[in-house]
Amino acid sequence: MAIINMYAKCTNSYVVGFICTILLLRSVAECREVNGVLENLEYPAISCRKHSASLIDFGGVGDGKTSNTKAFQYAIGNLSHYGSDGGALLVVPPGKWLTGSFNLTSHFTLFLHRDTIILASQDESEWPELSVLPSYGRGRDAPDGRFSSLIFGTNLTDVVVTGYNGTIDGQGSYWWDKFHKGELKLTRPYMIEIMFSDHIQISNLTLINSPSWFVHPIYSSDIIIQGLTIAAPTDSPNTDGIDPDVCFILYISVFNYYYTLTILVENSTTNYSFSFSLTDSCTNTRIEDCNIVSGDDCIAVKSGWDEYGIKFGMPSQHIVIRRLTCVSPDSAMIALGSEMSGGIQDVRAENLTAIDTESAVRIKTAVGRGGYVKDIFVKGMNLNNMKYVFWITGSYGSHADNDFDPKALPDISGINYRDVIADYCNYTAKLEGIPNDPFTGICISNMSITNSDMKKLQWNCTDVEGVSSNVSPVPCELLSQKEEKKFDCPFPDEKLPIESVMLKTCSFKSV
Repeated sequence: MAIINMYAKCTNSYVVGFICTILLLRSVAECREVNGVLENLEYPAISCRKHSASLIDFGGVGDGKTSNTKAFQYAIGNLSHYGSDGGALLVVPPGKWLTGSFNLTSHFTLFLHRDTIILASQDESEWPELSVLPSYGRGRDAPDGRFSSLIFGTNLTDVVVTGYNGTIDGQGSYWWDKFHKGELKLTRPYMIEIMFSDHIQISNLTLINSPSWFVHPIYSSDIIIQGLTIAAPTDSPNTDGIDPDVCFILYISVFNYYYTLTILVENSTTNYSFSFSLTDSCTNTRIEDCNIVSGDDCIAVKSGWDEYGIKFGMPSQHIVIRRLTCVSPDSAMIALGSEMSGGIQDVRAENLTAIDTESAVRIKTAVGRGGYVKDIFVKGMNLNNMKYVFWITGSYGSHADNDFDPKALPDISGINYRDVIADYCNYTAKLEGIPNDPFTGICISNMSITNSDMKKLQWNCTDVEGVSSNVSPVPCELLSQKEEKKFDCPFPDEKLPIESVMLKTCSFKSV
Protein backbone atom coordinates (compact mmCIF):
# COMPACT_ATOMS: atom_id res chain seq x y z
CA MET A 1 0.00 0.00 0.00
CA ALA A 2 2.94 2.35 0.63
CA ILE A 3 3.97 2.11 -3.00
CA ILE A 4 0.41 2.86 -4.12
CA ASN A 5 0.33 5.96 -1.90
CA MET A 6 3.70 7.08 -3.21
CA TYR A 7 2.24 7.33 -6.69
CA ALA A 8 -0.97 9.07 -5.70
CA LYS A 9 -0.51 11.47 -8.59
CA CYS A 10 -1.23 8.60 -10.97
CA THR A 11 -4.96 8.59 -10.33
CA ASN A 12 -6.02 6.81 -13.50
CA SER A 13 -7.65 3.48 -12.62
CA TYR A 14 -5.49 1.65 -15.17
CA VAL A 15 -2.31 2.77 -13.39
CA VAL A 16 -3.53 1.99 -9.88
CA GLY A 17 -4.87 -1.37 -10.97
CA PHE A 18 -1.62 -2.16 -12.75
CA ILE A 19 0.52 -1.40 -9.69
CA CYS A 20 -1.79 -3.39 -7.41
CA THR A 21 -1.61 -6.33 -9.77
CA ILE A 22 2.18 -6.45 -10.04
CA LEU A 23 2.53 -6.20 -6.27
CA LEU A 24 0.02 -8.95 -5.59
CA LEU A 25 1.07 -11.35 -8.30
CA ARG A 26 4.84 -11.23 -7.94
CA SER A 27 5.94 -14.84 -7.72
CA VAL A 28 9.21 -15.38 -5.86
CA ALA A 29 10.99 -18.31 -4.27
CA GLU A 30 9.95 -19.21 -0.74
CA CYS A 31 12.22 -20.33 2.09
CA ARG A 32 11.56 -22.52 5.11
CA GLU A 33 12.18 -21.24 8.65
CA VAL A 34 12.97 -23.79 11.38
CA ASN A 35 13.73 -22.50 14.89
CA GLY A 36 14.96 -19.18 13.51
CA VAL A 37 17.30 -20.79 10.94
CA LEU A 38 16.52 -20.30 7.26
CA GLU A 39 17.64 -23.45 5.48
CA ASN A 40 18.33 -24.18 1.85
CA LEU A 41 17.34 -20.86 0.37
CA GLU A 42 17.03 -21.39 -3.37
CA TYR A 43 17.25 -18.90 -6.19
CA PRO A 44 17.85 -19.05 -9.97
CA ALA A 45 21.15 -17.70 -11.30
CA ILE A 46 23.64 -17.97 -14.13
CA SER A 47 26.26 -19.15 -11.58
CA CYS A 48 26.13 -20.59 -8.07
CA ARG A 49 28.63 -19.61 -5.36
CA LYS A 50 30.75 -21.74 -3.08
CA HIS A 51 31.00 -19.15 -0.29
CA SER A 52 28.40 -16.91 1.35
CA ALA A 53 28.32 -14.22 4.04
CA SER A 54 25.95 -11.61 5.48
CA LEU A 55 26.44 -7.88 5.42
CA ILE A 56 26.11 -8.01 9.21
CA ASP A 57 29.36 -9.99 9.31
CA PHE A 58 31.13 -6.87 8.03
CA GLY A 59 29.57 -4.35 10.38
CA GLY A 60 26.34 -3.62 8.54
CA VAL A 61 23.52 -2.00 10.51
CA GLY A 62 20.02 -2.17 9.04
CA ASP A 63 18.32 0.62 10.98
CA GLY A 64 17.72 2.95 8.01
CA LYS A 65 19.92 5.64 9.60
CA THR A 66 23.45 4.27 9.87
CA SER A 67 25.56 4.53 6.72
CA ASN A 68 26.58 1.12 5.37
CA THR A 69 28.77 2.39 2.52
CA LYS A 70 31.98 1.19 4.19
CA ALA A 71 30.33 -2.09 5.22
CA PHE A 72 29.38 -2.85 1.60
CA GLN A 73 32.84 -1.88 0.37
CA TYR A 74 34.56 -3.93 3.09
CA ALA A 75 32.34 -6.97 2.49
CA ILE A 76 32.74 -7.02 -1.28
CA GLY A 77 36.47 -6.34 -1.02
CA ASN A 78 36.92 -9.34 1.26
CA LEU A 79 34.66 -11.63 -0.73
CA SER A 80 36.46 -10.76 -3.96
CA HIS A 81 39.29 -13.07 -2.83
CA TYR A 82 36.98 -16.04 -3.42
CA GLY A 83 36.65 -15.26 -7.12
CA SER A 84 39.06 -18.06 -8.06
CA ASP A 85 37.56 -20.45 -5.52
CA GLY A 86 33.92 -20.82 -6.52
CA GLY A 87 32.90 -17.21 -6.03
CA ALA A 88 30.98 -15.59 -3.18
CA LEU A 89 27.47 -14.47 -2.29
CA LEU A 90 26.73 -11.48 -0.06
CA VAL A 91 23.34 -11.62 1.66
CA VAL A 92 21.64 -8.36 2.60
CA PRO A 93 19.24 -9.46 5.38
CA PRO A 94 15.83 -7.96 6.21
CA GLY A 95 16.15 -4.38 7.36
CA LYS A 96 16.75 -0.90 5.94
CA TRP A 97 20.32 -0.46 4.76
CA LEU A 98 21.36 3.11 4.04
CA THR A 99 24.35 3.35 1.71
CA GLY A 100 26.16 5.44 -0.83
CA SER A 101 27.74 4.08 -4.01
CA PHE A 102 29.63 0.78 -3.89
CA ASN A 103 31.39 -1.38 -6.50
CA LEU A 104 30.75 -5.02 -7.33
CA THR A 105 33.38 -7.66 -8.10
CA SER A 106 33.63 -10.65 -10.46
CA HIS A 107 32.23 -14.11 -9.69
CA PHE A 108 29.93 -12.50 -7.17
CA THR A 109 26.24 -12.45 -6.19
CA LEU A 110 24.50 -9.67 -4.28
CA PHE A 111 21.32 -11.13 -2.75
CA LEU A 112 18.44 -9.18 -1.17
CA HIS A 113 15.96 -10.90 1.14
CA ARG A 114 12.22 -10.33 0.71
CA ASP A 115 12.01 -7.68 3.47
CA THR A 116 15.31 -6.03 2.59
CA ILE A 117 15.38 -2.36 1.60
CA ILE A 118 18.58 -0.74 0.38
CA LEU A 119 18.23 3.03 0.76
CA ALA A 120 20.41 5.28 -1.38
CA SER A 121 22.15 7.99 0.61
CA GLN A 122 21.31 11.62 -0.13
CA ASP A 123 24.75 12.70 1.10
CA GLU A 124 26.71 13.62 -2.04
CA SER A 125 30.02 12.89 -0.29
CA GLU A 126 29.11 9.18 -0.48
CA TRP A 127 28.92 9.28 -4.28
CA PRO A 128 32.34 9.22 -6.03
CA GLU A 129 32.83 11.25 -9.17
CA LEU A 130 33.34 9.45 -12.49
CA SER A 131 34.53 10.70 -15.85
CA VAL A 132 32.02 11.07 -18.65
CA LEU A 133 31.25 8.05 -20.81
CA PRO A 134 33.40 7.99 -23.97
CA SER A 135 30.43 7.32 -26.27
CA TYR A 136 28.59 10.36 -24.83
CA GLY A 137 31.42 12.87 -24.56
CA ARG A 138 29.75 14.73 -21.72
CA GLY A 139 27.40 14.18 -18.83
CA ARG A 140 23.71 14.38 -19.55
CA ASP A 141 22.80 16.77 -16.72
CA ALA A 142 26.13 18.61 -16.54
CA PRO A 143 28.96 18.47 -19.08
CA ASP A 144 32.00 17.80 -16.90
CA GLY A 145 31.36 14.53 -15.08
CA ARG A 146 28.91 12.30 -13.28
CA PHE A 147 28.27 10.63 -9.97
CA SER A 148 28.94 6.92 -9.70
CA SER A 149 25.85 4.72 -9.73
CA LEU A 150 24.50 3.33 -6.48
CA ILE A 151 25.53 -0.20 -7.50
CA PHE A 152 28.43 0.01 -9.95
CA GLY A 153 30.86 -2.34 -11.64
CA THR A 154 33.41 -2.23 -14.43
CA ASN A 155 35.72 -4.81 -16.01
CA LEU A 156 33.73 -7.64 -14.45
CA THR A 157 32.62 -11.11 -15.43
CA ASP A 158 29.97 -13.36 -13.90
CA VAL A 159 27.97 -10.97 -11.69
CA VAL A 160 24.48 -11.52 -10.27
CA VAL A 161 22.27 -8.96 -8.50
CA THR A 162 19.10 -10.73 -7.36
CA GLY A 163 16.91 -11.62 -4.42
CA TYR A 164 13.47 -12.54 -3.17
CA ASN A 165 12.02 -9.31 -4.59
CA GLY A 166 13.89 -7.16 -2.07
CA THR A 167 13.75 -3.42 -2.68
CA ILE A 168 16.33 -0.84 -3.72
CA ASP A 169 15.06 2.69 -3.09
CA GLY A 170 17.08 5.39 -4.83
CA GLN A 171 15.41 8.17 -2.79
CA GLY A 172 15.49 10.21 -5.96
CA SER A 173 13.47 13.23 -4.81
CA TYR A 174 16.65 14.94 -3.59
CA TRP A 175 18.21 14.64 -7.05
CA TRP A 176 15.03 15.46 -8.98
CA ASP A 177 14.68 18.69 -7.01
CA LYS A 178 18.26 19.74 -7.78
CA PHE A 179 17.71 18.87 -11.45
CA HIS A 180 14.59 21.04 -11.70
CA LYS A 181 16.36 23.93 -9.95
CA GLY A 182 19.40 23.68 -12.24
CA GLU A 183 21.74 23.11 -9.29
CA LEU A 184 23.55 19.99 -10.55
CA LYS A 185 27.29 20.33 -11.14
CA LEU A 186 27.59 16.62 -12.04
CA THR A 187 25.18 14.26 -13.78
CA ARG A 188 22.85 12.39 -11.43
CA PRO A 189 23.71 8.81 -10.49
CA TYR A 190 21.97 5.79 -11.97
CA MET A 191 20.74 3.00 -9.73
CA ILE A 192 22.63 0.05 -11.27
CA GLU A 193 25.33 0.45 -13.92
CA ILE A 194 27.61 -2.29 -15.22
CA MET A 195 30.39 -1.30 -17.67
CA PHE A 196 32.87 -3.22 -19.84
CA SER A 197 31.62 -6.53 -18.44
CA ASP A 198 30.11 -9.84 -19.48
CA HIS A 199 27.83 -12.53 -18.07
CA ILE A 200 25.57 -10.28 -16.01
CA GLN A 201 22.24 -11.09 -14.36
CA ILE A 202 19.90 -8.59 -12.69
CA SER A 203 16.66 -10.21 -11.53
CA ASN A 204 13.80 -10.56 -9.04
CA LEU A 205 14.05 -7.13 -7.43
CA THR A 206 11.84 -4.13 -6.79
CA LEU A 207 13.55 -0.88 -7.82
CA ILE A 208 11.97 2.45 -6.95
CA ASN A 209 12.77 6.18 -7.16
CA SER A 210 16.08 6.15 -8.98
CA PRO A 211 17.84 9.54 -9.19
CA SER A 212 17.98 9.02 -12.98
CA TRP A 213 18.05 5.84 -15.11
CA PHE A 214 17.41 2.63 -13.18
CA VAL A 215 19.39 -0.13 -14.93
CA HIS A 216 22.19 0.75 -17.36
CA PRO A 217 24.34 -2.04 -18.80
CA ILE A 218 26.88 -0.41 -21.11
CA TYR A 219 29.83 -1.66 -23.22
CA SER A 220 28.88 -5.17 -22.09
CA SER A 221 27.56 -8.48 -23.37
CA ASP A 222 25.76 -11.63 -22.21
CA ILE A 223 23.17 -9.88 -20.07
CA ILE A 224 19.96 -11.29 -18.56
CA ILE A 225 17.50 -8.89 -16.94
CA GLN A 226 14.30 -10.47 -15.69
CA GLY A 227 11.56 -10.25 -13.11
CA LEU A 228 12.09 -6.59 -12.19
CA THR A 229 9.38 -4.34 -10.80
CA ILE A 230 10.50 -0.77 -11.50
CA ALA A 231 8.55 2.26 -10.33
CA ALA A 232 9.01 6.02 -10.19
CA PRO A 233 6.48 8.88 -10.19
CA THR A 234 5.35 9.52 -13.74
CA ASP A 235 6.49 13.15 -13.50
CA SER A 236 10.03 12.30 -12.30
CA PRO A 237 12.77 13.43 -14.72
CA ASN A 238 14.70 10.91 -16.85
CA THR A 239 13.81 7.86 -14.76
CA ASP A 240 14.17 5.39 -17.64
CA GLY A 241 13.58 1.81 -16.55
CA ILE A 242 16.16 -0.26 -18.44
CA ASP A 243 18.68 1.23 -20.88
CA PRO A 244 20.84 -1.33 -22.70
CA ASP A 245 23.61 0.77 -24.21
CA VAL A 246 26.35 -0.36 -26.62
CA CYS A 247 25.69 -4.06 -25.99
CA PHE A 248 27.74 -5.95 -28.53
CA ILE A 249 29.51 -9.18 -29.47
CA LEU A 250 33.17 -9.80 -30.13
CA TYR A 251 33.46 -12.42 -32.86
CA ILE A 252 37.03 -13.51 -32.19
CA SER A 253 37.81 -17.21 -31.90
CA VAL A 254 41.53 -17.70 -31.48
CA PHE A 255 42.50 -17.82 -27.82
CA ASN A 256 40.74 -17.76 -24.48
CA TYR A 257 42.56 -14.96 -22.73
CA TYR A 258 41.88 -11.35 -21.81
CA TYR A 259 42.65 -8.41 -24.06
CA THR A 260 42.95 -4.85 -22.81
CA LEU A 261 41.98 -1.92 -25.00
CA THR A 262 42.51 1.70 -24.05
CA ILE A 263 40.07 4.19 -25.50
CA LEU A 264 41.39 7.71 -25.96
CA VAL A 265 38.64 10.30 -26.16
CA GLU A 266 39.42 13.57 -27.86
CA ASN A 267 39.53 16.53 -25.45
CA SER A 268 39.48 14.16 -22.48
CA THR A 269 42.19 13.15 -20.06
CA THR A 270 40.50 9.83 -19.26
CA ASN A 271 41.71 6.46 -20.46
CA TYR A 272 39.17 3.64 -20.26
CA SER A 273 40.62 0.15 -20.07
CA PHE A 274 38.45 -2.91 -20.29
CA SER A 275 38.81 -6.64 -20.76
CA PHE A 276 36.79 -9.26 -22.59
CA SER A 277 37.13 -12.99 -22.74
CA LEU A 278 37.84 -13.79 -26.37
CA THR A 279 35.69 -16.78 -27.20
CA ASP A 280 33.79 -17.94 -30.23
CA SER A 281 30.34 -17.81 -28.62
CA CYS A 282 29.24 -14.47 -27.19
CA THR A 283 25.64 -13.33 -26.91
CA ASN A 284 23.88 -10.17 -25.94
CA THR A 285 20.88 -9.05 -23.92
CA ARG A 286 17.64 -10.68 -22.76
CA ILE A 287 15.04 -8.56 -20.97
CA GLU A 288 11.87 -10.36 -19.87
CA ASP A 289 9.00 -10.41 -17.39
CA CYS A 290 9.46 -6.83 -16.19
CA ASN A 291 6.81 -4.37 -14.99
CA ILE A 292 7.75 -0.70 -15.22
CA VAL A 293 6.10 2.60 -14.20
CA SER A 294 8.34 5.43 -15.33
CA GLY A 295 8.74 9.15 -15.73
CA ASP A 296 10.57 8.45 -19.00
CA ASP A 297 10.96 5.52 -21.40
CA CYS A 298 10.30 2.14 -19.83
CA ILE A 299 13.10 0.64 -21.97
CA ALA A 300 15.47 2.72 -24.08
CA VAL A 301 18.07 1.10 -26.33
CA LYS A 302 21.02 3.43 -26.91
CA SER A 303 24.49 3.43 -28.51
CA GLY A 304 26.21 6.78 -28.09
CA TRP A 305 25.59 10.46 -28.72
CA ASP A 306 26.37 12.32 -31.97
CA GLU A 307 30.08 12.63 -32.89
CA TYR A 308 31.14 10.77 -29.72
CA GLY A 309 29.00 7.75 -30.47
CA ILE A 310 30.12 7.78 -34.10
CA LYS A 311 33.80 7.85 -33.07
CA PHE A 312 33.35 5.17 -30.40
CA GLY A 313 31.68 3.08 -33.10
CA MET A 314 30.13 0.23 -31.11
CA PRO A 315 26.49 -0.78 -31.73
CA SER A 316 23.75 -2.18 -29.55
CA GLN A 317 22.55 -5.37 -31.18
CA HIS A 318 20.97 -8.79 -30.66
CA ILE A 319 18.55 -7.71 -27.94
CA VAL A 320 15.45 -9.69 -26.91
CA ILE A 321 12.60 -7.99 -25.03
CA ARG A 322 9.52 -9.97 -24.07
CA ARG A 323 6.62 -9.97 -21.64
CA LEU A 324 7.00 -6.31 -20.71
CA THR A 325 4.30 -4.18 -19.08
CA CYS A 326 4.74 -0.40 -19.09
CA VAL A 327 3.06 2.76 -17.78
CA SER A 328 4.68 6.00 -18.97
CA PRO A 329 2.28 8.86 -19.79
CA ASP A 330 4.99 11.13 -21.21
CA SER A 331 7.31 8.66 -22.97
CA ALA A 332 7.62 5.33 -24.77
CA MET A 333 7.24 1.72 -23.80
CA ILE A 334 10.37 0.99 -25.87
CA ALA A 335 12.53 3.76 -27.33
CA LEU A 336 15.32 3.25 -29.84
CA GLY A 337 17.58 6.27 -29.35
CA SER A 338 17.77 9.12 -29.25
CA GLU A 339 21.45 8.41 -28.59
CA MET A 340 21.91 5.83 -31.36
CA SER A 341 25.02 7.10 -33.15
CA GLY A 342 26.90 3.81 -32.79
CA GLY A 343 24.01 1.92 -34.37
CA ILE A 344 21.13 -0.26 -33.16
CA GLN A 345 20.41 -3.54 -34.94
CA ASP A 346 18.46 -6.76 -34.42
CA VAL A 347 16.09 -5.90 -31.61
CA ARG A 348 13.30 -8.45 -31.11
CA ALA A 349 10.35 -7.50 -28.92
CA GLU A 350 7.19 -9.51 -28.32
CA ASN A 351 4.27 -9.88 -25.93
CA LEU A 352 4.21 -6.24 -24.88
CA THR A 353 1.58 -4.36 -22.88
CA ALA A 354 1.39 -0.59 -22.47
CA ILE A 355 -1.21 1.36 -20.47
CA ASP A 356 -1.50 5.15 -20.30
CA THR A 357 1.71 5.51 -22.28
CA GLU A 358 2.65 8.16 -24.82
CA SER A 359 3.82 5.73 -27.51
CA ALA A 360 4.53 2.05 -27.99
CA VAL A 361 7.85 1.57 -29.82
CA ARG A 362 9.39 4.91 -30.70
CA ILE A 363 12.47 5.63 -32.83
CA LYS A 364 14.19 8.92 -31.92
CA THR A 365 16.94 10.34 -34.12
CA ALA A 366 18.01 13.51 -35.92
CA VAL A 367 20.41 15.09 -38.38
CA GLY A 368 23.86 14.84 -36.79
CA ARG A 369 23.24 11.50 -35.11
CA GLY A 370 24.62 9.32 -37.90
CA GLY A 371 24.48 5.64 -37.04
CA TYR A 372 21.54 3.42 -37.86
CA VAL A 373 18.44 1.71 -36.50
CA LYS A 374 17.64 -1.35 -38.56
CA ASP A 375 16.27 -4.88 -38.38
CA ILE A 376 13.75 -4.12 -35.65
CA PHE A 377 11.07 -6.77 -35.10
CA VAL A 378 8.01 -6.23 -32.90
CA LYS A 379 5.24 -8.81 -32.49
CA GLY A 380 2.22 -8.88 -30.21
CA MET A 381 1.38 -5.52 -28.64
CA ASN A 382 -1.67 -4.92 -26.45
CA LEU A 383 -2.09 -1.18 -25.92
CA ASN A 384 -4.62 0.88 -24.01
CA ASN A 385 -5.04 4.65 -23.74
CA MET A 386 -2.11 5.78 -25.86
CA LYS A 387 -1.26 9.08 -27.50
CA TYR A 388 0.49 7.39 -30.44
CA VAL A 389 0.72 3.77 -31.44
CA PHE A 390 3.60 4.28 -33.92
CA TRP A 391 5.99 7.19 -33.61
CA ILE A 392 9.22 7.61 -35.56
CA THR A 393 10.95 10.94 -35.12
CA GLY A 394 13.67 12.31 -37.41
CA SER A 395 13.85 15.71 -35.73
CA TYR A 396 14.76 14.82 -32.14
CA GLY A 397 17.33 17.47 -31.21
CA SER A 398 19.09 17.43 -27.85
CA HIS A 399 22.67 17.36 -29.16
CA ALA A 400 25.68 16.72 -26.94
CA ASP A 401 27.22 20.01 -28.12
CA ASN A 402 27.47 22.15 -31.24
CA ASP A 403 30.28 20.10 -32.79
CA PHE A 404 28.05 17.44 -34.34
CA ASP A 405 28.37 16.81 -38.06
CA PRO A 406 25.29 18.11 -39.93
CA LYS A 407 26.13 15.68 -42.75
CA ALA A 408 25.87 12.68 -40.41
CA LEU A 409 22.47 11.33 -41.40
CA PRO A 410 20.94 8.26 -39.70
CA ASP A 411 19.94 5.12 -41.58
CA ILE A 412 16.50 3.95 -40.43
CA SER A 413 15.39 0.79 -42.23
CA GLY A 414 13.81 -2.60 -41.74
CA ILE A 415 11.27 -1.63 -39.06
CA ASN A 416 8.61 -4.34 -38.60
CA TYR A 417 5.45 -4.31 -36.49
CA ARG A 418 2.79 -7.02 -36.47
CA ASP A 419 -0.15 -8.29 -34.41
CA VAL A 420 -1.20 -5.10 -32.64
CA ILE A 421 -4.40 -4.41 -30.69
CA ALA A 422 -4.83 -0.87 -29.40
CA ASP A 423 -7.84 0.76 -27.75
CA TYR A 424 -8.53 4.41 -26.94
CA CYS A 425 -5.64 5.98 -28.82
CA ASN A 426 -5.42 9.64 -29.84
CA TYR A 427 -3.40 9.05 -33.01
CA THR A 428 -2.46 5.94 -34.93
CA ALA A 429 0.92 7.03 -36.23
CA LYS A 430 3.37 9.88 -36.65
CA LEU A 431 6.10 8.71 -39.02
CA GLU A 432 8.49 11.57 -39.63
CA GLY A 433 11.59 10.85 -41.71
CA ILE A 434 14.26 13.33 -42.77
CA PRO A 435 14.07 15.19 -46.11
CA ASN A 436 16.53 13.61 -48.58
CA ASP A 437 17.05 10.81 -46.04
CA PRO A 438 13.80 8.81 -46.04
CA PHE A 439 13.23 6.03 -43.52
CA THR A 440 12.67 2.85 -45.51
CA GLY A 441 11.48 -0.71 -45.11
CA ILE A 442 8.69 0.06 -42.64
CA CYS A 443 6.22 -2.82 -42.40
CA ILE A 444 2.96 -2.91 -40.38
CA SER A 445 0.57 -5.87 -40.50
CA ASN A 446 -2.43 -7.31 -38.67
CA MET A 447 -3.32 -4.26 -36.65
CA SER A 448 -6.62 -3.10 -35.16
CA ILE A 449 -6.84 0.30 -33.47
CA THR A 450 -9.80 2.12 -31.97
CA ASN A 451 -9.32 5.84 -31.61
CA SER A 452 -10.77 8.26 -29.11
CA ASP A 453 -11.46 10.85 -31.81
CA MET A 454 -11.63 9.67 -35.41
CA LYS A 455 -11.93 13.28 -36.60
CA LYS A 456 -8.20 13.77 -36.01
CA LEU A 457 -5.60 12.98 -38.64
CA GLN A 458 -4.80 9.37 -37.76
CA TRP A 459 -1.74 8.89 -39.97
CA ASN A 460 0.86 11.63 -40.36
CA CYS A 461 3.60 10.31 -42.68
CA THR A 462 6.47 12.24 -44.25
CA ASP A 463 9.70 10.99 -45.85
CA VAL A 464 9.03 7.30 -45.16
CA GLU A 465 8.60 4.22 -47.36
CA GLY A 466 7.03 0.88 -46.55
CA VAL A 467 4.15 -1.56 -46.79
CA SER A 468 1.09 -2.51 -44.77
CA SER A 469 -1.46 -5.31 -44.65
CA ASN A 470 -4.69 -5.84 -42.74
CA VAL A 471 -4.38 -2.52 -40.92
CA SER A 472 -7.24 -0.48 -39.48
CA PRO A 473 -7.64 2.46 -39.71
CA VAL A 474 -6.37 2.57 -43.29
CA PRO A 475 -2.70 3.66 -43.31
CA CYS A 476 -1.14 6.55 -45.18
CA GLU A 477 -0.33 6.19 -48.88
CA LEU A 478 3.41 5.99 -48.21
CA LEU A 479 2.77 2.56 -46.66
CA SER A 480 1.44 0.78 -49.72
CA GLN A 481 -1.08 -1.94 -48.94
CA LYS A 482 -0.24 -5.54 -49.75
CA GLU A 483 -3.00 -7.43 -51.50
CA GLU A 484 -2.13 -10.83 -50.02
CA LYS A 485 -4.65 -11.77 -47.33
CA LYS A 486 -2.13 -13.61 -45.16
CA PHE A 487 0.83 -11.28 -45.46
CA ASP A 488 2.73 -10.79 -42.19
CA CYS A 489 5.70 -8.59 -41.46
CA PRO A 490 8.76 -10.73 -40.67
CA PHE A 491 9.84 -11.87 -37.22
CA PRO A 492 12.95 -14.08 -36.94
CA ASP A 493 12.36 -17.80 -36.42
CA GLU A 494 15.88 -18.61 -35.30
CA LYS A 495 16.69 -17.98 -31.66
CA LEU A 496 19.62 -15.97 -30.38
CA PRO A 497 22.05 -17.87 -28.13
CA ILE A 498 21.07 -15.72 -25.15
CA GLU A 499 17.53 -17.11 -25.38
CA SER A 500 18.82 -20.63 -24.71
CA VAL A 501 20.73 -19.74 -21.55
CA MET A 502 19.17 -21.68 -18.66
CA LEU A 503 19.51 -20.46 -15.09
CA LYS A 504 20.77 -22.87 -12.46
CA THR A 505 19.00 -23.53 -9.16
CA CYS A 506 21.40 -22.26 -6.50
CA SER A 507 21.10 -22.45 -2.73
CA PHE A 508 22.69 -21.19 0.45
CA LYS A 509 22.01 -21.27 4.19
CA SER A 510 21.47 -18.19 6.28
CA VAL A 511 20.50 -17.32 9.85
